[in-house]
Amino acid sequence: MSATPQASGAARKVTPLTFREKKAQHQPISVLTAYDVATAQAVERAGLDAILVGDSLGMVVLGYETTLPVTMDGMLHHCRAVARGARRPLLIGDMPFLSYQVSLEDAVRNAGRFLQEGGMEAVKLEGGRERLPAVQAIVGAGIPVMGHLGLTPQSVHLLGGFRPQARTAEAARRLLEDALLLEQAGCFGIVLESVPARLGEFVSRRLAIPTIGIGAGAGCDGQVLVANDVLGLFERFTPRFAKAYASLFGEMVRAFEAYRTEVEAGVFPAAEHSLGMDEAVWQEFATGADEAPGT
Repeated sequence: MSATPQASGAARKVTPLTFREKKAQHQPISVLTAYDVATAQAVERAGLDAILVGDSLGMVVLGYETTLPVTMDGMLHHCRAVARGARRPLLIGDMPFLSYQVSLEDAVRNAGRFLQEGGMEAVKLEGGRERLPAVQAIVGAGIPVMGHLGLTPQSVHLLGGFRPQARTAEAARRLLEDALLLEQAGCFGIVLESVPARLGEFVSRRLAIPTIGIGAGAGCDGQVLVANDVLGLFERFTPRFAKAYASLFGEMVRAFEAYRTEVEAGVFPAAEHSLGMDEAVWQEFATGADEAPGT
């Protein structure tokens, strides 16, 4: 795992304990997704607190309609790439569909693979009270766990699509109860996705552990966004809560068009992009080539 220039400086390594400290000190926590070494290096250079290698890669990188087709092997492949690019941020691996729902043995084994094989330092899983045994088992094995409530993409069919959650009083109370239960089970933080901002703030105040919002308002203890959305790399639908801080898709198209134009015009590659050869060596080669069989 190679460090970027700033990773070797004096900046302190971020851990789950850092999350608790930042909440206690009312310091917002910044998290981004990353799926490759270059993005991980950029996140580290930018000084963010954590990288989530999200199963969202199924949609934003692999082109699936949901996150459900993403496998453990696919997640570990991307986790290893991210781990090679960043050292200071806390590295969190997203446990994919059916990697923790079938049995507690599977849950612990797969969570351990994220640390042993993927270079991660914590895992995230979706769900509330129904996931308490898995959370407790994984934490009991010494693996930090982040929870995820609200819009849980792995339950997209059960939820009836990618829709905002906790819009009724009953659903909001259930989410608060689930958050408290996850805290008691040992989660070091909880992602709140696509819930009303007032609820996000209320839950954040009730918990001793930090909340990381994505479409859950400014009252959460931190925020997470998908890197591709932040960079404006997506032409497809992006959720309302995402904010593009750049428009790199258009820049990418323009660069590719310029490349195609130069190739078609014979302008690229130019002399400065080509490898030279000593004239004497060339003459020796050319003379021998003229005498070679079949010429």
